[in-house]
Amino acid sequence: MGSILGNSVTRVEDPRMLTEGGTYVEDVDLPGGVWLTYVRAPFAHARITSIDTSAAQEAAGVVAVFTGDDVAPLGLAPHTNPTFPEAMRRPYVARGVVRYVGQPVVAVIAESRAAGMDAADLVFVDYDPLPSVNDPEEALHDEIVLFPDAGTNVVMRFASKTSADFSGCEVVVEERIVNQRMSAAPIEGRSGAAYWTADGRLVHYSACQGAHPTRDLLAELYGLDPSDVRVVVPDMGGGFGAKSRTYPEELALGYYARAVGRPVRWTESRSENMVAMPHGRAQIQRVTMGGTRDGTITAYQLDVVQDAGAYPLIGAFLPMMTQRMTTGVYDIRNVGFSGVSLVTNAVSTTAFRGAGRPEAAVAIERMVDRFAAEVGMDPADVRRKNLVPRFTEAYTTGIGTVYDVGDYPEALERALHAARYAELRAEQARRRSAGDPITLGIGIAVYVEITAGAAGTEFGSVEVLAGGRLRVCSGATPYGQGHETTWAMIVSDATGVPLDAIEVVHGDTDVVRSGSLTVGSRSVQIAGAALAVATDDLVEQARKRAADLLEADAGDVVLDTAAGRFHVAGTPALTVGWADLAGPGAEPLVAETDFDPPMPTFPFGAHVAVVEVDTETGHVRLRQHVAVDDAGKLLNPLLAEGQVHGGIAQGVAQALLEAVHYDENGQPTTTNFADYPVISAAELPLFDVVHMETPTWVNPLGAKGVGESGTIGAIPAVYNAVIDALGHLGVRHLETPLTPERVWRAVHSAPEGYPAP
Repeated sequence: MGSILGNSVTRVEDPRMLTEGGTYVEDVDLPGGVWLTYVRAPFAHARITSIDTSAAQEAAGVVAVFTGDDVAPLGLAPHTNPTFPEAMRRPYVARGVVRYVGQPVVAVIAESRAAGMDAADLVFVDYDPLPSVNDPEEALHDEIVLFPDAGTNVVMRFASKTSADFSGCEVVVEERIVNQRMSAAPIEGRSGAAYWTADGRLVHYSACQGAHPTRDLLAELYGLDPSDVRVVVPDMGGGFGAKSRTYPEELALGYYARAVGRPVRWTESRSENMVAMPHGRAQIQRVTMGGTRDGTITAYQLDVVQDAGAYPLIGAFLPMMTQRMTTGVYDIRNVGFSGVSLVTNAVSTTAFRGAGRPEAAVAIERMVDRFAAEVGMDPADVRRKNLVPRFTEAYTTGIGTVYDVGDYPEALERALHAARYAELRAEQARRRSAGDPITLGIGIAVYVEITAGAAGTEFGSVEVLAGGRLRVCSGATPYGQGHETTWAMIVSDATGVPLDAIEVVHGDTDVVRSGSLTVGSRSVQIAGAALAVATDDLVEQARKRAADLLEADAGDVVLDTAAGRFHVAGTPALTVGWADLAGPGAEPLVAETDFDPPMPTFPFGAHVAVVEVDTETGHVRLRQHVAVDDAGKLLNPLLAEGQVHGGIAQGVAQALLEAVHYDENGQPTTTNFADYPVISAAELPLFDVVHMETPTWVNPLGAKGVGESGTIGAIPAVYNAVIDALGHLGVRHLETPLTPERVWRAVHSAPEGYPAP
C-alpha cells in the first residue's frame, strides 16, 4: 500500500457541515446572554461635543449603555506593531474625536438584538465636523493631521539600501498603479461572546484566525494570567486575513460582561461589516522599469504609498512584505524600493489574501507587459529573457530576499502550453485584422510569493486513546482550508491508523497547549510539519512499547503502516496493534512538538488569463484561466485545488469588479452587496489547474503554502489580459477594477492615430 499523502482525499469535515451544520459563535448557547449593539459615527472626522443616552437607557430591554468615558478604564487598544506612533492608538469606544465613518461611539447592551438596535437609534450624539483626508497621497502633505500629538500622518517608512539607476537604460517606462481598497466580505462577519466564571476566569468565543494570540491579547488587556483566559474558536465562515486580528469592538466584550454580570455577545451586521471591518490592499504605486531594446530588464524601482486607515493595523506594515517581493521572479540587480504608510479618515487596513505580496506581483508583472509593449516584443519572450533560472539551493534576489527553491521558466512554459498560447495569439491577430468589436486579450503573470513569512513556531501533538484511536491537537485554526483532513492524513500515513479513527482538536486554549495565528499560508508547512515530527516521535515510542509486548529488541520491531500493526522484522505473523499499546493501566502514549522552520518558503507559478472585451459596451468576460501554482509537495491535491480556485476568484474580483469607495467627505458608498459587487460563479469560467511540484528543503514535508497563490497569480494575469485586449487601440494602462465604464471610457478616448473601435 502506498502513501496516502499526495492523493486527492475528500474532506472529512464535510459530512458534518452538510448534514448537522457548523457550530459558529452565534450558535453557542449562553444562558442569560445579552446583546451588544454599537452606535457608530456618521462622520469621517468630527469632534464629539455631547452624548445623550438617557432615552436609550430607559428603552425596553436595555441592560446598560456605555460611552467612551465609561470604557476609559480599558485604556487604548494595543498596537499590532510596537513601532507605530503611540499617539495613534485606538480607543475601544471613541472619546473626543471620531476618525472614520463607522467608529463605535456608544455601546448598548440589551436583552435581544432587536432591542439593542431600537435603543441605539435613541442615542443622540452631537458632532462638530472636522476636515477629513481620504487620499493617502494627500495625507502625506500633513495639511490635515489626524493625530495632532503625533504631528504627522506618517505611520512608518520603508526603504531599500539603494535606489535603481536608470542612466544606462535605452528604454524607460513609468506607471502609477492603484491596488484599490477591498473588502474581505466573509460569509460570517466578526462575531464574539464573553462571560466570566464564578472563579474569575474569562471565557471568550471568537470567530478569529488564532485562539491563542487572542487569549494573550485578552490576558494583557484584563491583567490576567493567560491560564485564566479560555478562548474557543468554533467553526468559522471565512477569514481571508481580515480576522487575523481580534479588534477592539470584540476585545471589550469581557469588560461589558463583567459590568453587567452576564454573558455578552456581539455579531456585526453585513452593513457594519462593510463599513467597519478593516479593509485590504489600498496601496498606490509609482513604478519605473528600464532596460535595453532587446528586452533585457536592467533597472527597476518601486515606490509605494500605503493607506493605513484611521488607526494603524497590520496594513500599515504590509509595504515591508511588498518590499521583500519587489523583484518577483526576475534577475534584476539594479533595484530600489521605498514606501510610506499613512493614516487617513477611513476604516483601518489589514491583511487580505496575499497581504502585500499581490501588490508586488501586480507592480512588476504589469510593468513587464508595459516594457514589452514599449520595445515591441511578445510579453512571454521578455519574461523568458529575464526569469531567474532554475535553482534548488538558496537564492538571494537583488532586493536581498532569500528564496528556497524555484523553477520559474518551467512554470511559464507549462502555463503557455496548457493555454495554447500560439493559437491564442493567432486568433487575436485574426480578430484585429477583421475589426471584430469583441477583442481578445491574453495576459501572463509569473509570480513568486512568500509563505510563513512571519517568524514563529506551531504546536502539534498526537496521543493514543483507548481502542487505538488517535487524538491530534494542532495550534492552527482552520476556517475552510481542510485542516482536519490534512492533519489526519499526515498522522495516518505514519501510523497506519485509518482517518476515521483519528480525532483532530483545535481552537480551544484549554485543550491545545499553544498556537499561533493561521495566516500567511503557513499551516501545512509549519503546523503540518509539527504533526509529522510529533507522529514520528510517537511511532518511535510505540515501537519500544511494542517491543516489550513482543519480547523483542526494539531495533528489530517495525511498523506495518498498511495494517497499522507492529511486528518483529521478518516475523509478521505475531503483531501488536495501537489498541494493545493503550490498554488499561498503560502509561499515556503521547508526543508533541513546536516546529520552528529555518526560513519561509517561496511558492511560485504562472497564470495565463484569456478575456474577451466588448469595445462597444466595455464589458469584460474571462473566457479561460490557466493556473500553474507550485506549492512544493502537495499532500492533498484536491484541497490544494480548492485553495487555488478560491484564490483565483478573489484575484479576478480585484482585477474586474470589487472596490471600496468613499466620497470626497469620507462617506463610504459601498455599504452592502448591491454597491459592492462580490464575485460569483456567474463571472468565472472553469479553471485549468496544472500541477507542478518543486519540494522545498525547509520542512520535512517538502510543502509550501498555497492558500494565497491563486490570488497573487490571477490579479496581474487578468489585469494584463484586459490591457492586452485594448493595446491595438492605444490603451497602455488602466486602474483596477476594470469595470465596463472604465474600459469603455478608455476605448473611446484612444490617442490620436489609433483606429476607432
